[in-house]
Amino acid sequence: MGELFQALVDAITSLTHWLYGLTESAGVPSYGLAIILLTVLIKLVLFPLNQKQMVSMKRMQEIQPKIKELQEKYKNKDPQKMQQKMMELYREHNVNPMAGCLPILVQMPILIALYRSLLHIDFKNIEHAGFFWINSLSDKDPLFILPVLAGVTTYMQSKLTVSTVDQTQRMMLYMMPVFLAWISTTVPSGLVLYWVVFNILGFAQQFFVNRQVEQAKEGAPSK
Repeated sequence: MGELFQALVDAITSLTHWLYGLTESAGVPSYGLAIILLTVLIKLVLFPLNQKQMVSMKRMQEIQPKIKELQEKYKNKDPQKMQQKMMELYREHNVNPMAGCLPILVQMPILIALYRSLLHIDFKNIEHAGFFWINSLSDKDPLFILPVLAGVTTYMQSKLTVSTVDQTQRMMLYMMPVFLAWISTTVPSGLVLYWVVFNILGFAQQFFVNRQVEQAKEGAPSK
């Protein structure tokens, strides 16, 4: 298992160097730009998986009031009946409550591998290892700009899917961005750059998914 993970770390390091080579050939040598390109590539690979997740999350958001009604109606009377009714509701609206787990599980090894890669990466040209105010993407952000952006972009993307009806989700909407911003102050800035760009791309994708779901709902025949 350790060798397999190390192979993933080496693959991400090699891909980062190769993308840096592309930026060098284009006349704008930058490891920061290479990480942005890496993020775009990974986002494209995960696009079909994320698309299904986002559609399901949007539909989940829309039926949240009905879920809350079922919970209040059956919670203390018949929990088994509540679960049965909730499963029927999921099937009726084509929602998979576990859809959000798989993309996260896929992302975790990539994030950890990129973290390990940036800690030990041997930049081909140290002069191109920085990103604007950051001297090296292996270092933490000295001005905390990227960590703040990590929190803001996480909030922006979550806002598109989190239900304000559910108290737990509403609390997570505010707590998770703060937690991620704090974590981002402790890791290489290159990893935080990846997360910020990934969130921005995810926000754009979720925005269009939400529009598609709304348009499909408007075009659907009324029952």
